[in-house]
Amino acid sequence: MAGERSKNSKPMPEIDDGWWESVLAEESRYSASPNRLAGNKPEVREEAKQEPEEKKPVVNWNQVKDLYLSDKIVNLMVTGHNRGGLLVEGDGLYGFVPFSHLIEMAGKVEVDRDHNLESYMGRLLNLKVIECVPEDGRVVFSERAAQAEPGKRAELFHSLHSGQNVQGVVTNVTDFGVFVDLGGVEGLIHISELSWGRVTHPSQFVELGETIDVQVLDLAPERCRVALSLKRLLSNPWSTAETDFPIGSVKPATVTSVLSYGAFARLDDFGVEGLVHISEIPEAEGVLLKEVLHEGQSVRVRILHLDAPHQRMGLSMRLE
Repeated sequence: MAGERSKNSKPMPEIDDGWWESVLAEESRYSASPNRLAGNKPEVREEAKQEPEEKKPVVNWNQVKDLYLSDKIVNLMVTGHNRGGLLVEGDGLYGFVPFSHLIEMAGKVEVDRDHNLESYMGRLLNLKVIECVPEDGRVVFSERAAQAEPGKRAELFHSLHSGQNVQGVVTNVTDFGVFVDLGGVEGLIHISELSWGRVTHPSQFVELGETIDVQVLDLAPERCRVALSLKRLLSNPWSTAETDFPIGSVKPATVTSVLSYGAFARLDDFGVEGLVHISEIPEAEGVLLKEVLHEGQSVRVRILHLDAPHQRMGLSMRLE
């Protein structure tokens, strides 16, 4: 990662419920509740299929709230699954475990998701309640969270604050972001908070099991959520772009992706990317672009145009 890590003096962004919904869109889409399972079409055991359709599990909300507030571990059986994760239940308990909160699913291939989830059927899992919304009939459990000792969550939330730099271990890398264990609470680095440059996939920046430094953006203890950032440990290169890489200047860069219409290149000294249109690549005349450029290739580029407020930049490999 280019650049030297430093504290960002800019004010922290406001994180509202809409932001949380967007960064956790995949889990929200599949989160199941006793009143909404029909739309998710979960796979269920044969004995469950024989039950009358109108019969709904009865949730003991007092028990659920107690488990959540005390951060206790509970043992529940997997009774179904859908693309988003597992359905679990026990005595007075019923809820959903998102795919990204299953320990064995970290790093699993997306195309095998259904097969991987099917292997959980009938198993007992140690879980913690990480979200409890009685008015929506929603209970969300986590197997990852249950790896920490009871009561650890409250202790961590008490010690964390917005703008704080902390260290954690990468526990899962998904299309929409990276989950980081902070020592008993998992935080999420949304894909938009990984780099000041363009991010094709989070796996470009972190690896499973890696220990990384992150900055706390926002806390939602009542929903057991922590928003994290990797890029805010670095000063924003776009804020000084007109001085550091002005129009007409020539800079060393690295090709990050090659497309039919051009290539993206990252400025080596600044960590931001720009587009080199195919018309600005002399070697591409009359041949396929992938025959003359490849990812990771070192090149020199000239800054053609710059739109720092929108973090966009046009580049050229025609240096004269």
